[in-house]
Amino acid sequence: MAKKLYLCTELTQFIEMISKNQIKFVHQLEQKKYRKQEGFFIAEGHKVVGDLIKSGFVPKQIFATTEWIDNNYPNVIEVTNDELTRLSLQQHPQQVIGIFQIPEESQNPDLQLLSIKPSTSSLSLFLDNVQDPGNLGTIIRIADWFGIDTIYCSDGTVDAWNPKVVQATMGSIARVHIIYIDPIKLFNILPEDYPIYGTFLDGENIYTQQLSQYGIIVMGNEGNGISDAVRARVTHKLLIPDFHQGDTADSLNVAIATAITCSEFRRRL
Repeated sequence: MAKKLYLCTELTQFIEMISKNQIKFVHQLEQKKYRKQEGFFIAEGHKVVGDLIKSGFVPKQIFATTEWIDNNYPNVIEVTNDELTRLSLQQHPQQVIGIFQIPEESQNPDLQLLSIKPSTSSLSLFLDNVQDPGNLGTIIRIADWFGIDTIYCSDGTVDAWNPKVVQATMGSIARVHIIYIDPIKLFNILPEDYPIYGTFLDGENIYTQQLSQYGIIVMGNEGNGISDAVRARVTHKLLIPDFHQGDTADSLNVAIATAITCSEFRRRL
């Protein structure tokens, strides 16, 4: 009996040691430097993890409770609700946590330009120093809704593989290409007549302007708008007018402005 108890205790200690290493690895991926070093990101919840798997993302590791395992993906490490809470970066984890590889195109700028160039038949977005994770995640979700499959980002834009961004996309990050690139390098590979749209307070009313079926839509920083260097390359300056008589808000949230702009482009179709 004593021998069995010893073996049981030894096994428990081994499991706990592994669990601590796994928890440490998951929590390290909350930081950009470790995501860049390891090449992996975290996704939480059945909707986000499920959409990633359906879109072809192969998980390095999945931690899930019995309920998720029974109904979804079999090759997982089963954990209790308490263990999931210890692993999770959220206050209220939702049955499953997945560790996925960051797409190579998001880590290699040269490969990005070779594999995904701005199309002459579709719209794409360029985000100029958008810094709030919630805003970026929402914009990725908006792009997915309006059929925009590529978002270019300046280096000053928050990391798309930040757990808060991934969560805010509600799975849309599985279907939208995210490319970090210097805007001037991007604009320099465009044809001379390629339309580049941007929203400005001194722009022309978006509802009265001609809008093409392809081009790049630039959205700027939450506080400072579009930078001077990028502004100089914009070919069509647009304004989302306010319709309030008298005092009104100074500006729109960048994610809301993106939704309105994309909606107007798509409405013209």
